[in-house]
Amino acid sequence: MRNRIIELLSAALPMVNLDSDFLFAELDSLGVTTILMVLSEEYGIVLDAKDATPRNLKTIDSIVRMVENKLAMK
Repeated sequence: MRNRIIELLSAALPMVNLDSDFLFAELDSLGVTTILMVLSEEYGIVLDAKDATPRNLKTIDSIVRMVENKLAMK
């Protein structure tokens, strides 16, 4: 899943350093919205504004955990 998320986000946000230790700081509102939309569509989950926290979007690993948690609640 981690590799697929990196692949999806690299294509959607080519100018963002996905290896950053604090990815959220590199994102503007469009970047955050793009992440939520791309992952919602790919995994059939609902991600919305309440999921767009610095904790959930800090690193790729935290994004993967967020998606895993949403999938577990389905």
